[in-house]
Amino acid sequence: MPGPSARTATVLTGAVLLLVTGCSSDGGEDKIQTIDAATAAESPVPSNPPAGTVAPLDDRIAAATFDPSTGTVAMLTDDARTLLTVPAGDPAAPPREISLPGGVASLSAPRDGLVTVPAGRGVATVNLADGTATTTAVDADVQSAALLGDGRIAVGTADGDVLELDAAGTVTHTVDGLVSVDALGVVGDEVSALDRRQTSVTEVNFDDDRLGMALRAGSGATNLVTDDFGRILVADTTGGTLLSFSTDPLMLHQRYPVPNSPYALAVDATTGMVWVTVTATNEVVGYDLSTGIPVEKRRFPTVRQPNAVAVDSETGTVFVASGTGDGVQRIDVATS
Repeated sequence: MPGPSARTATVLTGAVLLLVTGCSSDGGEDKIQTIDAATAAESPVPSNPPAGTVAPLDDRIAAATFDPSTGTVAMLTDDARTLLTVPAGDPAAPPREISLPGGVASLSAPRDGLVTVPAGRGVATVNLADGTATTTAVDADVQSAALLGDGRIAVGTADGDVLELDAAGTVTHTVDGLVSVDALGVVGDEVSALDRRQTSVTEVNFDDDRLGMALRAGSGATNLVTDDFGRILVADTTGGTLLSFSTDPLMLHQRYPVPNSPYALAVDATTGMVWVTVTATNEVVGYDLSTGIPVEKRRFPTVRQPNAVAVDSETGTVFVASGTGDGVQRIDVATS
């Protein structure tokens, strides 16, 4: 009978270093081996009614997050031109619309009531309390961003650089060497980058202006989130797995099968429950990763194309937003 190793993998330091590169001694980016960036599977028409309640929303949502300081759920449209915000405790409230310049539909984890959104050759910072947005110019095509301390912002570019901007918007550090920087995660003082075209997670060392350890992230990673438990969580959409990395040093800690195109991720900051949307079957699944083997705890049918998920860490309520304009779903996990 298969033991725990058949369901999850723990990788010791130094055992795996699988960044998908093939650079020869003559350099040159053409030597780097890449894949087409993975995407979410197209969802069928739901065969089961969504759990909980669904509020109408015509916008196609590509990303979502929950900000505990304001109690706000923020949802970004697929063209990155509108950020919709709703109070998590008032599902009947109409969403507030915040206009943005447009760009890549990537939404940072909130920090002190702020979120960042790529805005073409700039990055937009949104204050979720008052709905104001300011844009900082960047001399590159911005692909992702993450908030650091002291007003600093980490910016990932489409050509594989990671920049650190100070509070005035000045570039203070530049780290190159990736193909594209599609998501950035922050755990304490550690910054990590997800490169979809190399399906890798890589440490970013701003102090030394260089990349650190790099690990393969399945066979087609799409999304990355971090949490207060010190984890980097990655959806390997092509490979059908949930990956959990630790930092300092970067190490693959858990690898667990999640069939049918796992895509969006959210973490309950109170319980540590990890929620993963599965677009091929219109579902959201909750996993407990507190032991050596992830354990599925809850599974709910969702709205069509569940490309975005957020969780209210104060109540455990899960919000799932549709990528086809089929609304935003609210699941009261405690009573469902």
